[in-house]
Amino acid sequence: MADASLSVVGAPLRHDSAHLHVAGQARYIDDEPETPDLLHLAFGTSTHARARIVAMDLDAVRAAPGVVAVYTAADVPGANDVSPVAGDDRLLADGEVVWLGQPLFLVAATSRRAARQAARLGRIDYDAQEPILTVEQARAAQSLIEPTQRMARGDAVAALAAAPHRLSGQLAMGGQDHFYLEGQIALARPLEDGQVHVLSSTQHPSEVQHLVAHMLGRSSADVTVEVRRMGGAFGGKESQAALYAAAAALVVHHTGRPAKFRADRDDDMVQTGKRHDFVVDYEVGFDAEGRIAGLCLRLASRCGATVDLSPAINDRAMFHADNAYFLGDVEIVSERLKTNMVSATAFRGFGGPQGMLAIERVMDAVAGHLGRDPLAVRVANLYGPGRDVTPYGMVVADNIAPDLIARLRSDARYDERQAAVARFNAESAILKKGLALTPVKFGISFTTTHLNQAGALLHVYADGSIQINHGGTEMGQGLYTKVAQVVAQAFGVGLDQVRITATRTDKVPNTSATAASSGADLNGMAALDAAETIRARLADFCARTFGCEIDAVVFAGGEVQAGGERMPWATLCRRAHMARISLSATGFYATPDLHYDRAAHQGQPFYYFAYGAALAEVVIDTLTGEHRVLAADILHDCGRSLNPAIDKGQIEGGFLQGQGWLTSEELVWDAAGRLLTHAPSTYKIPTANDRPDHLHVTLWDGANHRPTIHRSKAVGEPPFMLANAVFSALGAAIAATCPEAGWPMLDAPATPERILAALARQRDGVRA
Repeated sequence: MADASLSVVGAPLRHDSAHLHVAGQARYIDDEPETPDLLHLAFGTSTHARARIVAMDLDAVRAAPGVVAVYTAADVPGANDVSPVAGDDRLLADGEVVWLGQPLFLVAATSRRAARQAARLGRIDYDAQEPILTVEQARAAQSLIEPTQRMARGDAVAALAAAPHRLSGQLAMGGQDHFYLEGQIALARPLEDGQVHVLSSTQHPSEVQHLVAHMLGRSSADVTVEVRRMGGAFGGKESQAALYAAAAALVVHHTGRPAKFRADRDDDMVQTGKRHDFVVDYEVGFDAEGRIAGLCLRLASRCGATVDLSPAINDRAMFHADNAYFLGDVEIVSERLKTNMVSATAFRGFGGPQGMLAIERVMDAVAGHLGRDPLAVRVANLYGPGRDVTPYGMVVADNIAPDLIARLRSDARYDERQAAVARFNAESAILKKGLALTPVKFGISFTTTHLNQAGALLHVYADGSIQINHGGTEMGQGLYTKVAQVVAQAFGVGLDQVRITATRTDKVPNTSATAASSGADLNGMAALDAAETIRARLADFCARTFGCEIDAVVFAGGEVQAGGERMPWATLCRRAHMARISLSATGFYATPDLHYDRAAHQGQPFYYFAYGAALAEVVIDTLTGEHRVLAADILHDCGRSLNPAIDKGQIEGGFLQGQGWLTSEELVWDAAGRLLTHAPSTYKIPTANDRPDHLHVTLWDGANHRPTIHRSKAVGEPPFMLANAVFSALGAAIAATCPEAGWPMLDAPATPERILAALARQRDGVRA
């Protein structure tokens, strides 16, 4: 057995690539040497959002300097499809275009500049049609990617009619660009006998492998996809990376030369999907304490021109429309609208943020109507004994939200600071402050049940060094480090003994995307399974060699104790190898106890919940609409953290990214469907200056009640929703200008313009 006292798991160790990042030595795909025969790629794209392609004249493209080849849909040998599920995302448009910027043809040239310049020379004749771009247009046209979904419990309409108080309102929330530091990129190289090796910046190597194989008309065994690291992804490289990988592989297929596609930032932003923007309509009935009696929620999302991952994303928005609150009589309706825009896709939280923001607006609106503290209303509605079943029928078995909120309230001095904010607002005519404390309850697992599985391949070499490979990908979140810690702990050695290797489809097959916050949960358990297999072989060898019981063999401190014998770990490995003991093993893990009936929207789609809460303090300038986030105090539940340093980094980063979504990151399309915010000059992500001067993160002290890897909890996505506290605090600051008007009508992102408009409505006494 391994000695749990060896503090590898649970230690605040640095990211495995930190020293390489600092020194500029961490290798990304664009750092790979470029051979003289390398081809560079660019797409020629549509200038209409909805049109029939009448003709394409590409002679000028082919004649442009440096151009080696130009390909259209007719040149795709297999399936012209790069979609994750529905088969409706074309590598190259065929007969029609369904969004502005859609790839029409592919240019391969001797330089990136030559390819991009040539791609602009195509002459396309269109039969243009009026595009469907807005929620209203899609509703009028009944344009849906799938039928409207309904999740319900009890009789919400009757509960509304009987409620002492009743409110209705609307909230719009925008999308969000992933804005990863490393853009979309793929490098494909020819292997022998028609095989291809693809370096892809993707969260889902197996999906890229399968799609490239189908596009080429070959088997998956003919395609190897490799990922060492990504410079950020956030969901934007779950399905979107396949487009660029397939394009590179197509050029390799036709030319036999290596091909690289590194998308320009502007092209990347135009060609890739975003977070879904939502319009939420609500009607809520409640009592004098603010306890919800009945609720009807209508969630409408713009899904774009194709299905992509929208069904699962919108399902998760429904799952999280309760957040941490018990909803007895409730109806949640979800419209999945098809529009002529690049299809919205996975983004950190995967629909959860939209569902949670909706219910937080409801809580604030109820508090504003009653003139009560919003936190009191939130606490009154929390899950609790006898009120512990979600609208989709899952029991909330480990409800730590009430205790977690109470601790943050006390530790961050909520009541004292709320009084101080009230005094400030009474004395300040221009600047107004707001304070809000909001909770997070986020379900952990892929809601598509079969995706909850992972594999690993583990080698122990005769010198005692260890090499681990698994299906998870590293996008900066520290997954590789955490899994290496798990392996080191299993053998009782230091982390320096474990070498992490690039994710490759020829080592671990049929993997799921690194998504749904499940990377460490799944791959950590698969790696542990492999380690335990090898450790059992070594323990059996020691027991036979030294005449002791297997249970008496201890792996600790870089040594092995077997009865009265003690030897260095490396010595044991050498002796085991000489004794012909296998020191290699595969591992596998499948999350248990998951089931879900999607037709009825009932079941247990999650293995457990991760919790958190944030207290945010903001100030707004009522003359300009500008604001500052002054302070944020966070208490977050990581279970028994595998690595507190990495987890705290994820919490801070998630909170700031959520703050950006809710305050500054505004996507704008024109009436033709053209994305106007397609560069850093027009799209405003948070900067270091937007980080609150006071940002205090504390980890909740408690193990996961489920037997996850070392009783830890996922941390990738849940912290994103902590930023809801910022949005509610902004609402509180606006409400302070005219409290009798109730809660303000404020949409997200809360740009200065929207804050000014909300202030004007508040002064006019318009209720939410």
